[in-house]
Amino acid sequence: MRLVLLGPPGAGKGTQAYKLSQILAIPQLSTGDMLRAAVSEGNAIGRQAAEIMQRGELVPDRLVVGLIADRIARPDAARGFILDGFPRTVAQAQSLDDVLDVHELNCVLELKVDEQHLLDRILGRAMQARESGEAVRADDNQEALSVRLTAYANQTRPLTDYYAAKGLLRTIDASLPIDRVTAALIDAVEGLDGKASATIE
Repeated sequence: MRLVLLGPPGAGKGTQAYKLSQILAIPQLSTGDMLRAAVSEGNAIGRQAAEIMQRGELVPDRLVVGLIADRIARPDAARGFILDGFPRTVAQAQSLDDVLDVHELNCVLELKVDEQHLLDRILGRAMQARESGEAVRADDNQEALSVRLTAYANQTRPLTDYYAAKGLLRTIDASLPIDRVTAALIDAVEGLDGKASATIE
């Protein structure tokens, strides 16, 4: 089962990707984690990425896609994978399609949450951190969230149209409690028919 998980900041992608990986017994692939691992291992892509990051530049799509291609070729991804954090743009999605080739995606799961609900989550997370004496994330505030949501709308939302046109998109109401969101995601995956996009409420 080859899946992509989409959603705005605070929608719970990391939490749900982890849960799905445990239930479906397929690896959760975070591009951020993969980049850090490649740099740490010092492989060819890691060395190139390290030089780029040291200059304060963004790692280009071709390197990230190459990293994903290497990762999904490993034995533990033979049964599938969950991509968390990639693609973020239609151009990246098209590059991913080229890499996957015959091993195309089975489903793209979109976590949908309204902006006020996201803000409540973010501020609640910041409050819990303060109360427990932990450091509050620098971007856990209304201003930062607004900037991140604007970036998401401009770059990532067009992906929903791209994947809907391919019949791959399943939209989940991520404002529900965590376990209900997980159940809806599993239902969406188990109910794949390869046809029209569906909305799970």
